[in-house]
Amino acid sequence: GELIARHYVLSWSSRFFAAPDAKAAGLEPSAVAHGWLLGGGTDIPDPETGPGLSLSPAASGHVLNGRRTFAAGVTVADRLVVGATSTRTGELLIALVNPAHPGVLTGTDNDRLGQRLTGAGSVDFDNVPVAADDILGALPRDEHAVSAFTALAPLALRLVLSHVALGIAEGALAEARDVSRAVRPAPRPDVVDASDSVTYAVRPSGDPYLLLAYGELATAAHTAAAVVERATDALEQGLLTGRDIGMDERAEIAVLVAAAEAVTSRSAVDITTRILELTEGAASFDGRAALDRFWRNARALTAQSSPAHRLRDIGDHYLNGTHPPFTNRA
Repeated sequence: GELIARHYVLSWSSRFFAAPDAKAAGLEPSAVAHGWLLGGGTDIPDPETGPGLSLSPAASGHVLNGRRTFAAGVTVADRLVVGATSTRTGELLIALVNPAHPGVLTGTDNDRLGQRLTGAGSVDFDNVPVAADDILGALPRDEHAVSAFTALAPLALRLVLSHVALGIAEGALAEARDVSRAVRPAPRPDVVDASDSVTYAVRPSGDPYLLLAYGELATAAHTAAAVVERATDALEQGLLTGRDIGMDERAEIAVLVAAAEAVTSRSAVDITTRILELTEGAASFDGRAALDRFWRNARALTAQSSPAHRLRDIGDHYLNGTHPPFTNRA
């Protein structure tokens, strides 16, 4: 899910970052024609993780150098879409790179807590040539010069990752439900109500405490789905509006995406944690259940963003009308 989500957002790179007067770039037609899976990332790297990537002018275009660690896709991608700082202008250039080039060295991240099937890893670029036609666009150094439409790019990525987190939560809940239906709970010594005793005898999943817990978790999943759906509708409308979208509309979308992130990250972690308590007998029922994988995946995915930061932005916008700050990081 994360692989295809990031692929879809990266496929829009030339739309998001190309200059308004630029000719239509060939990324999407080429990706479709050749069946490319896109990986990489267009975000600005955290200064604490290193200087990131640089693009230096060359006779045929640019030369790419540096090292980056990416959360998904780089070890399995057919083409990489990466953001690199221009050594001449300081702006962030979005480049399309063939990972088969001998100057591209990819290392697999095998020590991740979760999301181990996403092709995460580090990539070294050693004097990799990038043709002028493979520069998909640019992000100005001054964030105030970024158009509202370009500023939708990180929101699109954050929202699709919220969909992935929601999918993890819903998948975990569905598998746990199957386990709970099949495992007969031990009778509680404190149960005295006759109806409860009948329920235990008729249905293995009739424990009232179990029903209460699943009711809470199902409600949390429904709530997260509703918030994500509202944010998705808003982003879809923003993408359809295109370059005519204004900063106020972008701010409203940013707030809804932040709400989707905050709700889904908390729901995903809570649901994937509590199902381990509700399916305590799962190991004896089916040793292959491995429901802990959902918790690991949820933690690895949601650790990429802070609900506290998102809630602060939502509160500042609601109370003071402040636009959430532009950031090109997920």
